[in-house]
Amino acid sequence: MSEISRQERRNVSDSMVGRTLEDAQQAARRFVFDEAGFAQVVSRDRHGHLAGRTMTAFLNQDWSVDLVQRRQHARLAQWRRDPHTLVIWVGTPAIGATNDHPHVFDIDTLPPRAVFIRGTISFLDADETERIYRREIEAQRAHGFTKAPLRNRDEVERDLAAVHLAPYRVRLEGFGDGAQSFDFTITTLGGTP
Repeated sequence: MSEISRQERRNVSDSMVGRTLEDAQQAARRFVFDEAGFAQVVSRDRHGHLAGRTMTAFLNQDWSVDLVQRRQHARLAQWRRDPHTLVIWVGTPAIGATNDHPHVFDIDTLPPRAVFIRGTISFLDADETERIYRREIEAQRAHGFTKAPLRNRDEVERDLAAVHLAPYRVRLEGFGDGAQSFDFTITTLGGTP
């Protein structure tokens, strides 16, 4: 991100004052789709400790998340034991971000943009795994991203597992004015506290 002066920041951030939840949701979706890249995914290990990893996660318009991974990952067993999960995308501060009134400490740094989605995981069948894999691999290849192996249907079924995160709670940071954050609960998609 290029450096911008305090005055420029102030002028841009004036447009962020009074941001509505809908404005923040639209900006957060654009951030995840266009900039964020990898997500951090947090589950619980067999001892109850939080376990995190960085991976691709695909945000849907309804704030649910699809994840596809190789079958040997320990997180699959973790989700079978406890389906509660947190998916996080974090990135550079928004243009126009400010931190003029820190709540506790002044570290002379702008807060990053972050999207946090808490919810519960359900395992998807082979057809759904194939559908999500095909949707995402084709979109990536259309953008010229061709380094990942292209699997046929049998390989997808043998090697990959897909899960779906039904959202319960969403938090958006860095999409409003200063330290403003947005929290909302989704009760219609099956996510549980």
